[in-house]
Amino acid sequence: MARKKLGEILIQSGVINEEQLAKALKFQTQTPCLIGEALVKLGYASEEQVAMALSKQLGTPYASRENKILNPEKGQGLEKIVSEKFARENAIVPLFIEDNILAVAMTDPTNILLLDNIKMVAGMEITPFISTRAQVLKVIDQFYQVQGDLIDRVMEGGEGKDGGGDVADALTPDGKLDLDKVIVGSGKGAQSIQLVNAILKQAIAERTSDIHLEKFDEKISLRFRIDGSLYERSAPPAELFDNLISRFKILSKLDVAERRLPQDGSFTIKFQSRNIENRVSVCPTVFGEKLVLRIMDRGSVELNIDKIGFEPRQKDDFLQAARSPHGLILLTGPTGSGKTTTLGAVLNTIKSPEINVMTLEDPVEIKMEGVSQVQIRPQIGLTFAAGLRSFLRQDPDVILVGETRDNETAEACLKAAMTGHLVLSTLHTNNALEAIPRLIDMEIEPYLLASTLLLVAAQRLVRVLCDCKIPYKPPQDELDLFAKESMLNPLPDLNRLIFYKPKGCPKCFDLGYRGRRAIYEICFVTEEMKRIISKDADIPKLKTAAAKSGAWDLRASGWRKVLAGVTSVEDMMGVTMSEH
Repeated sequence: MARKKLGEILIQSGVINEEQLAKALKFQTQTPCLIGEALVKLGYASEEQVAMALSKQLGTPYASRENKILNPEKGQGLEKIVSEKFARENAIVPLFIEDNILAVAMTDPTNILLLDNIKMVAGMEITPFISTRAQVLKVIDQFYQVQGDLIDRVMEGGEGKDGGGDVADALTPDGKLDLDKVIVGSGKGAQSIQLVNAILKQAIAERTSDIHLEKFDEKISLRFRIDGSLYERSAPPAELFDNLISRFKILSKLDVAERRLPQDGSFTIKFQSRNIENRVSVCPTVFGEKLVLRIMDRGSVELNIDKIGFEPRQKDDFLQAARSPHGLILLTGPTGSGKTTTLGAVLNTIKSPEINVMTLEDPVEIKMEGVSQVQIRPQIGLTFAAGLRSFLRQDPDVILVGETRDNETAEACLKAAMTGHLVLSTLHTNNALEAIPRLIDMEIEPYLLASTLLLVAAQRLVRVLCDCKIPYKPPQDELDLFAKESMLNPLPDLNRLIFYKPKGCPKCFDLGYRGRRAIYEICFVTEEMKRIISKDADIPKLKTAAAKSGAWDLRASGWRKVLAGVTSVEDMMGVTMSEH
């Protein structure tokens, strides 16, 4: 019996239609790739849907974290049979051994060459399971995660003793710092290099976004920002502090001798087969230089609109606006609240070969295939406003402007939105509706704003509780707040509610939280809101009109995440303000 084609299976499952399959086949002729890849790139199917269809087509079992199969068995020595380097380079995960047969999750079970290589490496027969690349790489991160405190081990002299080589071994031919290579040697210089490597390795393992290294009167402080909060880590010896700062400066190509002025630089490291960019800022303080290093681990960013935190109604409203042929969409929130990731996920969903998507950013943090991205350079005159004027000659359909900072940029955004383009941008305001008077303060005419504005949104990030979370019956004060602020209609039975709080385990490094999720305030601009904007842009009237259309505020979104067991009451209340 002939095997069914993948496209047929996806159509029968209701994932895609005939027209989408035809477009994907056409896309294949322009960009050589597998049909599943084409459907994912065009946004017609998710990686999971394609993998499940492949599982049906090939008769190969599907493994995911949801069905608990993509969960390597502990105590079988799998990490010794398949090394982390081999697993990461080939996107495979060893799952378990049974009757001297190794089960392996992989993205393409038809790859005979890879199956033979795994068989040779493991020295046993292989049973393949199919999974998505994103899920496989996440499980590799967890399964092979760095054990123990690397920084302590280096300071005790336990790291790198078995290696062979010298300092030059740590650099790749194109000048990247390779953290997978061991540094050996003696003296303060070698120990500083080892310590810098250990700090970077441990920071990446703990999903750190920023490293803070500074000197005070009597102590050295090393802190990691994980999921938005700073945590102390083992401080390096005081006598090595200047050497560490110098090492980071050398990597960033900064002036080692200059200690009086602030300096900014960057460097790229290679770790576990992926390149990670780092932005470095050194600032002189009264006790010595302070260093802050931003880790730009793009491999940890997933631009999946279903996984960033939208409630179903909010996602539908945002996508309805984002699929409009023209108009203005504004996303507000403080620095570091995930606005870039949200807009990237939206663009990733709506992009297709039929539309021209262009972005102006400062800096370009997440590179997206099929999107023309431009980094602004104010020092040579390439500002947001100047770039936007140039974009209009590039025949764009969708334009993302990283930030609306001034009147000139605001006017350029509005002009582009009025002349048949969809424009997405960000602003710094406390909530979504405050973006409207802010633009009017930038001398935007209210009637023009009313005619072009499609949607205003605000967002914050809450920390996601780890699987070790503890359930509890909420006290009366929390129940009262929930009933007052959740804007749920009807309310669930308050006597049967269960909330969760953090505990801590090795998986989350005893923090109780692992990762962050966005909460949103999404206001689709209705006709009534347009009339209010044209007249006086009165915030209380706009709030009433938004609530009438079914929108809810950030605190109400936060309570929905608490109710779903995603975050804790304490964390949610720490990032939102009550407006009731």
